Amino acid sequence: MSDIKNNDPKPVSKYDVDGKPPLKEAIPLGLQHVLAMFAGNVTVPLIIAGALGLTVGEKAFLIQCAMLVAGIATLIQTNRIGSIGANLPIVMGTSFGFVPTSIAIGKQFGLSGILGAAFVGGFFEAVIGYFLKPLRKYFPPIVTGTVLLTIGLSLLPTGIKYFAGGVGAPDFGSLQNLALGSLVLVTIIFFNQYFKGILRMAAILIGIIVGYTAAIFMGKVDFTSVVNASWFSIPTPMKYGMTFHGSAIIAMLILYIVTAVETVGDISGITVGGAGREATDKELSGGVIADGLASSFAAIFNAFPNTSFSQNVGIVSLTGIMSRYVVSVGAVFLIIAALVPKFGAVLAVMPQSVLGGAAVVMFAIIATSGIVLVAKDNLNQRNLLIVAVALGLGLGLGSVPEALQHLPQSLNLIFSGSGMVVSCLIALVLNIILPKEKQAVAEKSEAIATGKVVSA
Repeated sequence: MSDIKNNDPKPVSKYDVDGKPPLKEAIPLGLQHVLAMFAGNVTVPLIIAGALGLTVGEKAFLIQCAMLVAGIATLIQTNRIGSIGANLPIVMGTSFGFVPTSIAIGKQFGLSGILGAAFVGGFFEAVIGYFLKPLRKYFPPIVTGTVLLTIGLSLLPTGIKYFAGGVGAPDFGSLQNLALGSLVLVTIIFFNQYFKGILRMAAILIGIIVGYTAAIFMGKVDFTSVVNASWFSIPTPMKYGMTFHGSAIIAMLILYIVTAVETVGDISGITVGGAGREATDKELSGGVIADGLASSFAAIFNAFPNTSFSQNVGIVSLTGIMSRYVVSVGAVFLIIAALVPKFGAVLAVMPQSVLGGAAVVMFAIIATSGIVLVAKDNLNQRNLLIVAVALGLGLGLGSVPEALQHLPQSLNLIFSGSGMVVSCLIALVLNIILPKEKQAVAEKSEAIATGKVVSA
C-alpha cells in the first residue's frame, strides 16, 4: 500500500524514508537492524572494561548503558529535532574507532578521564556539523566514497573473525563455526534472491534466526547468563563522574574529526545505496550534529562515543528499505534491552559465528556502495591517484600497525590499527592540494579526442 504525502502527486511507498510499514513488518525489519549492530555495540565496553580491569558487574552495567544510549541516539537520528538528526534510517552505536585511545586515556586517568574527554569532544563534533555546509566542498564523492570504501574493506577482517567464531574463542576457525557462518550466509542469499516482499527484505534476520536455532541444537548456546539476568534495571547517570585532562581531550578531538567524516560517508552510503541519490546538506549536517551530541549524552550515561553504524548501512543497501519508522522500531528494542537486561542477554549469548555470516555480506556491500560513490566523480588520473594512495596507505598501515611503532605514543594510538583514519586524512588532504586545473585539462582533451567538442 502507499499513501500521498502532502500535495505530492507521487505515491510514497511504505518503505521510503517517511513510509510506515505495518508493525508485523516493521518489527522483524527493525529487529534485524538490532541483531546486526548488537555485538559491535556491546563489544566496545567489554574491551575497554577488560583493559581497565573492571569487575563483571561493572561490565554488565556499561553494556546496559551502551544499549540505552544507542537506542535514544538512533531515535534522534531518525526523527530530526530542529537541526539535530539526519532524518534518515541511521542506527547509532558505540564506536570502535575510539577504543585504542580510550584504553590509553583510561590507564592514565581512569574511566572518568575517558568520559570527560568524550563529553567535550562530542560538542566539538556538533560544532563541525553546524558548519558542515561551507565545509562540504572538501567532501566530494571522491573523498566520501573513498572513506566508505575503506570502512567496508577494513571491516571485512572483523566480519571473518566473527564468521570463524570470534577472537579468543577456543574453537576459533572450527568446522562448526564455519558451518554456522556459511548457513547464515547461504540463507541470506537464498531469501534475498528467490523470495519477494517481507521474506526478501528480512533475509538478514531470517538468516540469523536460522543460524541461532542451529547453534542451539549444536549445543553452542549457553543460557546461564539469561537465567541470571534481572528483569528490570535503570542505568544510573554519572556513576563514574568526569575529569578533564588536556592531553586526553586533544587526542579525542582528532578522533572526532575523523568520525565526523565517517558519518558523512555512512550517510552518503545510505542515500546512495538505499535511494540512489547523494545526501543533502541538511541531512549531512544534522547527522554529524546528532553524532556529536549523542556522544556527549553518552558520556553522561557512562557510555563511550557513539557514531553511525556501518553494518546497518549495508542492511539499507541490501534491502532498499529507507523507512525511518523501521529503524525507530529497532531503537525501541535497544531501549527495552537496556531496561530489561534479560532481553539483552538473549541477544548477547548469540554465537559470533552466526553474526559473522551476516556481517561478511553487510561489510562487503558497504565497500561496493563506496565504489558507486567514487564512480560519481570523474575517474581521471587525479582522482584515481587520490583513491589509490588513500587506500594503499590506509589499509596497508591499518593491517601492519607495527610500521608506526616509533611514532610518539599519542600519534601511534590514533593511527595504528585504524585504516579509516589514515585513509580519511589522506583523501581529504590530497583532494585539497592536488591541482584541479589538470583535471579540467584532461577532461577537455578527452572531449576533443572523442569528438564532443571542436578544438580551436
